[in-house]
Amino acid sequence: MATHKEDRNFFAEFPPITTEEWKAKITTDLKGAPYDKKLVWRTGEGFTVEPFYRREDLEGLTHLNVAPDTFPYIRSTRNNNEWYVRQSVAGATPEAANKEALDILGKGGDSLCFVIKDEWIETTSLKRLLKDIELTAIEICFTCCMAKAADLLKVFAQVVKARGCDAAKVHGCVNYNPFKRELVKGRVYTGRNTEIRAVMEAAKELPAMRVLAVEAQLFNFAGAYITEELGCALAWGACLLDTLIEAGYTVEEAATRIHFNFGTSSNFFMEIAKYRAARWLWAEIVASHGSGDEYKGDCAKIYQHAVSSTWNQTRYDSYVNLLRSQTETMSAALAGVDAISVTPFDTPYGTTDDFSRRLARNQQLLLKEESHFDKVLDPAAGSYYVEVLTDKVAKQSWSIFLEIDAAGGFAQQAESGKIQERINASNAKRHEAVAKRKETLLGTNEFPNFNETIKAKVDQAACVEGHCCGQDHSKEGTTTALDFSRGASAFESLRLATEGQKHQPVVFMLTIGNLAMRLARSQFAGNFFACAGYKLIDNLGFETVEAGVKEALDKKADVIVLCSSDDEYAQYAPEAFKLIDGKVPLVIAGNPACTDDLKALGIRYFVHVKSDVLATLQEFNKHFGIEEA
Repeated sequence: MATHKEDRNFFAEFPPITTEEWKAKITTDLKGAPYDKKLVWRTGEGFTVEPFYRREDLEGLTHLNVAPDTFPYIRSTRNNNEWYVRQSVAGATPEAANKEALDILGKGGDSLCFVIKDEWIETTSLKRLLKDIELTAIEICFTCCMAKAADLLKVFAQVVKARGCDAAKVHGCVNYNPFKRELVKGRVYTGRNTEIRAVMEAAKELPAMRVLAVEAQLFNFAGAYITEELGCALAWGACLLDTLIEAGYTVEEAATRIHFNFGTSSNFFMEIAKYRAARWLWAEIVASHGSGDEYKGDCAKIYQHAVSSTWNQTRYDSYVNLLRSQTETMSAALAGVDAISVTPFDTPYGTTDDFSRRLARNQQLLLKEESHFDKVLDPAAGSYYVEVLTDKVAKQSWSIFLEIDAAGGFAQQAESGKIQERINASNAKRHEAVAKRKETLLGTNEFPNFNETIKAKVDQAACVEGHCCGQDHSKEGTTTALDFSRGASAFESLRLATEGQKHQPVVFMLTIGNLAMRLARSQFAGNFFACAGYKLIDNLGFETVEAGVKEALDKKADVIVLCSSDDEYAQYAPEAFKLIDGKVPLVIAGNPACTDDLKALGIRYFVHVKSDVLATLQEFNKHFGIEEA
C-alpha cells in the first residue's frame, strides 16, 4: 500500500512565546503574589533555581557538545550505562561471609564489599572468605581498619596469585580512607602520607584495584548540601593526587588508584546534575597536571560509587525509607555512576536482616531488569533544566573547591576541623528546617503513623567506641568530628521518650464553628501532636465551647486544642480559656489576627505552619515531666 508523507511543520500553527510573555502569564495566575518569592527556589546549595527553563538558558554553556566517553566525560566515562550492583558483606566468620556473598551473587549482585576483621587478614582466612568466587567475573571491594589496609592488599595479592588469576583482570577497590580518623573520630593522624605510600606499594601487584577512597558519602551522611559534598570531594581527591605525585608517582599511576564514594540525597534532579558535574570537574583537575592532552584519557575518568543516604532515613514509618532510597538509586542510575549500594531501610535500627538486604538489592534490579535504566546512556542530556542545574552545581562546587585550596588544602582543613565545622553547620541548618517542617521527613515530622510504636525494636545496646586503627593519638591532638545525627533523630528522641511513659499525654480537639476550618485545623493539630507520640481524641464538632470543655475534662485530656476559624477565635478562645481555668494547657490551632489580644489574656500556645514543631513539642514534654534519654 502506498503511503504519502506530508512535509509539514505542525509547530507553525503556534506563535512563538517569549520568556517575558510566559512570566507575565504566570504572574497573572499568581494573583498578586510575587513571582520571585513564590516560585524561585533558593536552594541550600548556594544558588537559585527558576520554575522553568528554555533553550535560551543553554546559551553560553560550554559543556553541551560533548559526546559520551569523551573528555571531560560529563555525559559518561564509558559508552554504556551498565553499573555494578554492590552489597556489603559482614559475616561473623569468613565462612559465614562467604555463604552470604555467594547468595548475593546468585540473586543478582555483581559487586561485593567485604567488611574485614583484623584477624582475617591472613592467607587461610581470606581463601575461606573468597571460596568459589570467580575473582575476575565480579567487582571485589574491601573495607577494613585503616592501619591494616596495606597488609590486606598484600594478602589479597597472594590469594590472587595462588588462584592463578590474571591480576590485571581482578578489579575493585579498598576503602582506605586516609582522613577517616579526622573526619569520623576527631583525631589528628600525622602518619598519613607514610601510610598512603605503604598502601600504594602493597597494591603494585593488583593494577586494577583502586585503593585510595574519597569517602564523600560521609559528608552526605552528616547533612552536607550537594555542592558542599562535591566541592569537598574534589578538594580531597586533589589532595591525594598531589600527595602521590610528590611521592614520585605519575599522574596516571595516581589518578587510576583513586575512587569516589558519594552519598545520594532525595533531591532527584540535583543529584543527577551532581554526578555529571563530578565527572566534568575531576577530569579537568587531572588534565590540569599536563600542558596538553596527555592526561585527558582514561586516567581522567572518575570512578563513582553511589550510596543512598542515611541522613534522611527514619526509624518511625521506616518503610518510607524504601521510597527515599528508590528515588536516590534512580538518580544515581540515570546519572551514569559506576556502582551503586542501596542502604537497607532498617539501617537506623543499628542492624539489618536478610529481608531488608534482599529488598535493597532488588531495588537496583528493578531499575535494571524491569525499567531498563541500564540501556539508555545519559538520558538527562539536552534537558534544559538538568543542563542548567549541571552548570550551576559545577560552578558552586568549584567555588568551594577553590576556597578550600586557597585556605591550605583539604588535609590542612580536615586537621584543623574547618571542613567538619562547615558540614556540621549545614547539618544544624537542616535540622532547624526539619524542626520547622521546611524540610519534610514523611512519617516523622509530617503525617506520622499515630499508632506506631518502635521502642521494642530500637537497638538499646550501648555505643561501643570504634576501632582506633591501632594508633596512639594522645600526642597528636584532636579535632572536630563530623556530626552524623540524622534529620529525624531529634523527633525520634522526643517520641521515644513519650513512648516510654506509662501514660502518654492525651490531646483533645475542641472543634467548633466554621465546618471547613475546624476540620482542617483539627487534622493539622492532630498531626502536629502525633509527632511527639501523644494520644488524640478528635471530634465532629460542638455546639458550644462549654460543651467541648466539659467533655475534654471528663475524658481527662491533658491538652485541649481549640479548632475554629480565625474570625471566631476572638469569641471562642477567651471563653474556653476561662472555662478551663488553668486545669490543662489550651492551644489555639492557627495564627489569627487577634493573637496578641489572646496572649494578653494569658493564652500561651499557638500551633500553625510557621511554628517550630520540635521546640513546641519539647516544651510540652517538659511540661509533662517527660525527659529524653
